Amino acid sequence: MLDKSKIKKVVLAYSGGLDTSIIIPWLKENYNNCEVIAVSGDVGQGTELDGLEEKAKKTGASKLYIEDLKKEFVEDYVFPTLKAGAKYESDYLLGTSFARPVIAKRIVEIALAEGADAICHGCTGKGNDQVRFELTIKAFAPHMAIIAPWREWDIKSRDEEIDYAEAHDIPLKINRETNYSKDKNLWHLSHEGLDLEDPANEPEYAKPGFLEMGVAPEQAPDTPTYVKISFEKGIPVALDGEKMDGVSLIYKLNEIGGANGIGLSDIVENRLVGMKSRGVYETPGGSILYRAHQVLETLCLDRDTQHYKELVAAKFAELVYFGQWFTPLREALSAFVDKTQETVTGDVTLKLYKGNMINAGVTSPYSLYDEDIATFAEDHVYDQKDSAGFINLFGLPIQVKAMLKEKNGK
Repeated sequence: MLDKSKIKKVVLAYSGGLDTSIIIPWLKENYNNCEVIAVSGDVGQGTELDGLEEKAKKTGASKLYIEDLKKEFVEDYVFPTLKAGAKYESDYLLGTSFARPVIAKRIVEIALAEGADAICHGCTGKGNDQVRFELTIKAFAPHMAIIAPWREWDIKSRDEEIDYAEAHDIPLKINRETNYSKDKNLWHLSHEGLDLEDPANEPEYAKPGFLEMGVAPEQAPDTPTYVKISFEKGIPVALDGEKMDGVSLIYKLNEIGGANGIGLSDIVENRLVGMKSRGVYETPGGSILYRAHQVLETLCLDRDTQHYKELVAAKFAELVYFGQWFTPLREALSAFVDKTQETVTGDVTLKLYKGNMINAGVTSPYSLYDEDIATFAEDHVYDQKDSAGFINLFGLPIQVKAMLKEKNGK
């Protein structure tokens, strides 16, 4: 049981959203007017960070750290997951999932430097993020106290949170009618709540203001857009022949993909805590990178490695989704993935058209595709007679079983 009397200084994971906006005064009310230090990890939220310092201090924080984590986020979390081809339940590109460990790791570093007694987060007791934050805290500060207000306070809904904010004169950027639960970073934007809680309701993609990273497919241009992405050892390094760092490349692909209605996903997913939840995701640039990387691997990986890597990808995605980034298994799987990517180098061209990504050419100096062998025309490198012996051996177990059934009259 947490001894509140010993909590003098708390570091809060602060986004400036509804939850964390009311947590600052709540902490001071319920933890003996403790000092609250707010920390915001900049993973590409953009304008969401505007005015945050003034707001944090006005509501009771002693200071606010805004940490630029975009480069670390992309290079140490996004790209390793991309190289793995990891998608949770075959669809979700893990935008919130792999942003949490990089933010939580920096929060721990600041908490230790500040001599904090506890770390606080605004995650609900129903969600996955509480696990992602707390497992990271345990990995780097195993004895640090953790405060999770949603597991303590009497507030039961987002409407009641708005009531609390209004009673404490806390400014909000939302209202009760647009009170979607959102998470945004340079990789994606998620939407949950309100009408989306019923899976029978179609998302209003074309409604003004709903989508923030792009347009609905029917609103995209009537002519296709071509993009060429260059990879080196599984990492995207150039767009249309122009070398770019990872952050810039993702931003640019977000712009191109969003304009063409790319990367919209409507998912009912299985949360770690056991319930199903419905989320709508915008991941324009990420969707393009995943597709291009997958196409390149079909050229560069041998059959057995490609097939086994699909199994690894599913487990890798599960680890990321479950908040287990800083675990021996995730590190071991990354080592396997890095080995597979040694030859995943080349160029992939995709045609983007009204929400579709269509393959439009792929090349690699490490291509395992040999036109001389695969051709339907005459060739001198493949003896088709060899296949008869192969089929006889490959099918021998099936043949033996059939002969036994025939012998026994079954």
